[in-house]
Amino acid sequence: MKRIVEIVPARPGWYARWQLTPDATRCYPVSLWALLEEADGTGREVVGMDCIGQWPGADDNESGADFVRYLYQTPDSGAPEDADAEPTGELRESGPRLQPMTAP
Repeated sequence: MKRIVEIVPARPGWYARWQLTPDATRCYPVSLWALLEEADGTGREVVGMDCIGQWPGADDNESGADFVRYLYQTPDSGAPEDADAEPTGELRESGPRLQPMTAP
């Protein structure tokens, strides 16, 4: 099981791109970044949670959507052309199935 080591808000301009069909992708703004660590202290990774509560590897992501990559566009250049202007998904209250790291 992984645990959260640190959470930081994402700066504007970060997006998570998801493959919906072979010919269609959709981007959602990234809301936060989480630094994860294996329970034994090895294997750290950073994952971003998007504005509708999805992150790579989550069991309850949008049906049929596969994570493609994170991308950054400067805020003054606008959103990616496949960005969802008004996400219709609801933020999932269950959140990541991770355990916060306790201070030693």
